Parts: sequence; structure tokens; C-alpha cells
Amino acid sequence: MLVLSRHEVEELLDLDALLDALAAAHAELSAGKASLVPRMGAFAGETGILGAMPAYAPSSGLGCKLVTLFPGNLDRPTHQAMIALFEPGTGTPAALMDGTYITAMRTAAAAALATRLLARPDARVLAILGTGVQSRSAQEMFPRAREFAEVRVAGRGEFEEAVRGADVVHATTAAAEPVVRFDWLSPGAHVSSVGYGAGGSELEPEIVERADVVVVEQRDSAFAPLPAGAPELEPRGRDGVVELGEIVAGTAVGRSSDEQVTLYKSVGVAVQDLAAAALVLVAARERGVGQEIELEEIHA
Repeated sequence: MLVLSRHEVEELLDLDALLDALAAAHAELSAGKASLVPRMGAFAGETGILGAMPAYAPSSGLGCKLVTLFPGNLDRPTHQAMIALFEPGTGTPAALMDGTYITAMRTAAAAALATRLLARPDARVLAILGTGVQSRSAQEMFPRAREFAEVRVAGRGEFEEAVRGADVVHATTAAAEPVVRFDWLSPGAHVSSVGYGAGGSELEPEIVERADVVVVEQRDSAFAPLPAGAPELEPRGRDGVVELGEIVAGTAVGRSSDEQVTLYKSVGVAVQDLAAAALVLVAARERGVGQEIELEEIHA
């Protein structure tokens, strides 16, 4: 089994290839060719949660991410993860790699993919709300999906100023109160939200209710109980959203006019982790990177 450190994962992950890999994985997911369960978790008292995210996709294989969320962390990331990959034909463990960097980059890359598909063709001003890991990841990924003439990065107290006049608004905060309000949005704006705030949402409910198109990664995950789903989507209902993979495949319509407001709400699904991890594993094997270890063979 190949073991890859965080530094090695960062060196090996091709961020340009990641957008296309995510598009393929989401198309497979929406077509019923991939298999996953909404994120499940075990709570470590009141301090954090350990989530498990297994999945299979034809384009990226079989694997599982274990991810922790400890909001009170000060000297280390609030999200930490590792990903195990298995040979899809035999179930044999193939690789174990750091998943913290992958989690950050695949989240931003999926939102960037949604922006490529949903933002107006003439969108040129991007507002990124928040200044943490997801903000920095978005600053890396969004310009790979679209060309922007202006990128605004806003912290607390600057959200309204950043949102007004923006063509694309990307929220990355842990706020339990809205940082994006419908009245601030320009006609035809595209909004994406990847933040999670316990007990609340970074989106004003009116955005969910009034958006012309609402896109999720997968209906089952988006409308699952916490720690998997997004409760703010409940008023919209399953019939009021489309999946990202459906738009990729052309089986559902995204934006149909320049005046429409579109929304992408992410909860994170395991095929995104698989798509990124598969790219890393292929690159590692090609370059001879990582440490091979032998697991004890067990005889029945």
C-alpha cells in the first residue's frame, strides 16, 4: 500500500485536471453509475465530529475519507482528513493519503465548476466572502474556471460592500447568520455557498427561496440530516433543485437567461474526494513518489 504525506499530495494534485475529474464524477453520480452514502458521523462529546464518507465511481475507483471537524481548533485546521483507496476489482488496500488539502481544494474546485456552468457568460467580478482556508482555496480555483477582471476578498464588516455589484458571490464562512442577502445581489448574479455554521446559515433564506435555479451535488446528500445535509434547503424541497452532474451531462437546465439568479449549495460528497485522490495516486505512481508499506496478510 502506498502512503502519501500532505506535502506529497500538495505536489501531486493537478488543479487544472481536477475540474474535469469532478465533472466526470458528478455526471456518473447523477446518472446512477456511482455509489455513495451521505456523510455519517460520530460526535466526540461537544468538541467535534468524526465523519466517514465511502464511495465508488467508475472514473476514480473505490475509497473512503475519514474527516474530523473541530471548530475550536486554534493551532491546527478545523477540518482534518485522510483518504484510503482500494483496488475496485478486489477490495485490496491501494493507498492511504492525507485528505486535508484534498478536502479544501475539491470543495473549491466543485464550486468553481458550478460557476463555470452557471454564471453569466460576461461575469467578470468575483466576491469571495471569508478569509480562511476555503477562501484561499477559492482564490486558487475560481480563476481556473473563469476569467475575472476583479476579485474581491472580504472579511467581517465588508460583506455587503463586496457583494454589491459582483457577478459571482462565493461564501466560505462558518457564520450561523447570513453574510449574503438577496437585496445585495445584482440581477443575474451567481451565488455559491460552501460554509457550514452550526445552527444557522451564511445564506439569507430569501436567496434559497427566490433563486431561479438551485444546484446541489446530490439530492440525497443535500436533504439528509446533519452532519450530511443543508437544512437551509428544506423550504426548496427535492423537486426544487437540480444536481450538478445533471447540468454537466445536459439532462437538466442550468441558467437560461442573463437575468436569473442562480445558487450552488455545497455539502461535500465523497466522489469529489475520490476524483482528487485518484489523480494524486496516478501521479504518485508515475513519479515514484510515496512510501510503500506491507500490510500483514490475513488467511481465513
